[in-house]
Amino acid sequence: MNKNKIIIGIFGIIMAMNLVDVFNDVQLKVPSEHIMEEVIIILLSFSGALYLIFDMRTKTRHLKRLVQQISQKENEIENMTLQMKQARERYSQAVKEQFSLWALSKSEQEVAWLLLKGYSFKEIAMLRATHEKTVRQQASSIYTKSGVDGRHSFSAWFMEDFLQGVG
Repeated sequence: MNKNKIIIGIFGIIMAMNLVDVFNDVQLKVPSEHIMEEVIIILLSFSGALYLIFDMRTKTRHLKRLVQQISQKENEIENMTLQMKQARERYSQAVKEQFSLWALSKSEQEVAWLLLKGYSFKEIAMLRATHEKTVRQQASSIYTKSGVDGRHSFSAWFMEDFLQGVG
C-alpha cells in the first residue's frame, strides 16, 4: 500500500476521532478554547489529507504522461530499428551486386565481407580455416578486381556514398 494513502488514512482517523471528541466536549460544556484547539487539529488534518490527495493526483498524471512518452519513444526506436534493418539489407544487397560486377569468386566474396567488417588477415584465416598467405593472395586479387590499392581504399569505396556531404 502507498505510504501517502496510509498517511491520508491516519489523517482521516485523527479527523473522525477529533470530531467525535468535539461533539462530546460540546455536550459536556468544555471551555471553548479547548474545542477551538480540536477544531484546528481537524482543519489541519483535513488540509494535510487534501494536500496529499492533490499531490498524488498530480504525480499520477505526471507518471501517466511519462509512460505515454516512454511508449512513444519505444515506438520510435522500434521504427528506427526497422529502418536500420532495411538499410542494412539494402546496403548488403548493393555490396553483393558490386562483388558480382567485379566478378569476385565465392571465396573472394567471403574474404571481402570479412575485410569490410574489419577483420585482420590472421582472423580471416582462422575463421575460414585457411592459411594467412591464402587470405593475403585473395585480398590482393580483390583489390585488383575492384581497382583499389589496398584494404583502406577497399573499405572506403563502400563508405564514400554514405559520407557525401560530410566535411
